[in-house]
Amino acid sequence: MMLDNNFEYVLIAVSIMAILTLILRFLPFILFSKKTPELLIYLGSVLPYSIMAMLVIYCLKNINFSDNSKFLPEFISLLIVVVLHKWKHNTLLSIVVGTVSYMYLVQNFFN
Repeated sequence: MMLDNNFEYVLIAVSIMAILTLILRFLPFILFSKKTPELLIYLGSVLPYSIMAMLVIYCLKNINFSDNSKFLPEFISLLIVVVLHKWKHNTLLSIVVGTVSYMYLVQNFFN
């Protein structure tokens, strides 16, 4: 049975990506098997908060304060995310509920 040229190409591409992903996943464990450098420990503790701050700034950069229908959905959703995160301390829950509340507000109240 002869394989189609496109199927062979896709199979090779997926195989290469899978191998590279495995190498990149295991490389830190191989390189730092004895002791993790202090810089990486520091970056591991600081970067998640920096990334979240950048995402918040990116999401809120185009807010139009001149029209309530443009400003209120973002503000209410942001308030829900902050309160929920302070209450439950669950990032995934905060992001999902914030996104769902924003989409609900935009589609049902502020259109």
